Amino acid sequence: MRVYKHLDQYHSDKKSVLTIGTFDGVHIGHQKILKQVVSMAKNFKHQSIVLSFFPHPRMILHPDSHIKLIDTVEEKIEKIKALGIDHLIIHPFSKEFSLFTAEQFVSEILVNKLNLERVIIGYNHRFGRNRQANIDALFEFGEKFNFQVDVIPRQEIEDISVSSTKIRQALKIGKIDTANAYLKTPYSIHGIVIEGDSLGRTIGFPTANIRIKENYKLLPKPGVYFVTCLVDNTSFFGMLNIGSRPTINELEKNSIEVHLFDFDQSIYGNHLSIQFNHRIRNQIKFENLSALKGQLQKDKLQCLDLIHHMN
Repeated sequence: MRVYKHLDQYHSDKKSVLTIGTFDGVHIGHQKILKQVVSMAKNFKHQSIVLSFFPHPRMILHPDSHIKLIDTVEEKIEKIKALGIDHLIIHPFSKEFSLFTAEQFVSEILVNKLNLERVIIGYNHRFGRNRQANIDALFEFGEKFNFQVDVIPRQEIEDISVSSTKIRQALKIGKIDTANAYLKTPYSIHGIVIEGDSLGRTIGFPTANIRIKENYKLLPKPGVYFVTCLVDNTSFFGMLNIGSRPTINELEKNSIEVHLFDFDQSIYGNHLSIQFNHRIRNQIKFENLSALKGQLQKDKLQCLDLIHHMN
């Protein structure tokens, strides 16, 4: 798959089958659309294209919403690549871009730049300035500019009953199992191991402190989670805490700390990929470190029990 960070980078005389959207999470509903794009492009020997945008339009048009995203740009690229798409265009979204009329968007971008032959889209898709145009308008443009429109009907989308908004809400309230079901894969984060205060080591639970460079990445609700962590292409189970460390020295910003089972290596500076398998409990403020250690031992036993049932 080729990736383009601007529409002007894409050049091809071949006809295309494409879809359009932010595709945050690339959830099971998105996957259905993208697989159809790939299948149809192969049938007609066309290029399969996904046209997406970054920043998310709400970040630009509604900055007060402070929206956090399920996927970073790199995570989205990897998920879409795995589905077999030929070309992914992630065009910069700006206020200027948002002023394109629906007809400008269709004629100048979809038809002239992307050589559109067929577009596959959800029944409720809206586009153009102020999102004024709907599917009916897209059919009219299809007749005018000679391309086909295939609509994923309401029934199919509602049968899946999933949206990026639902997944974000599930993560915010700690329903990791729900989010994972909608995504069809465990929710994940990627970050660099940074130095901490090594307090965990003194109570028998050494942790790797994780820094995520993308501040728009959505973190699940603070608490303790059973996770799988990829270190140098080797998987380790562990438990991860997201929170302000209220028992020790309460932080203004939540930290991310992961304790890996059967692991004793120095990994400062390493890049880790962490999958959230299950939520263990909420964040708790303990009376002292001894009480914290006792709870961590219980948390670990619960995680080990979950591992036992996975095998």
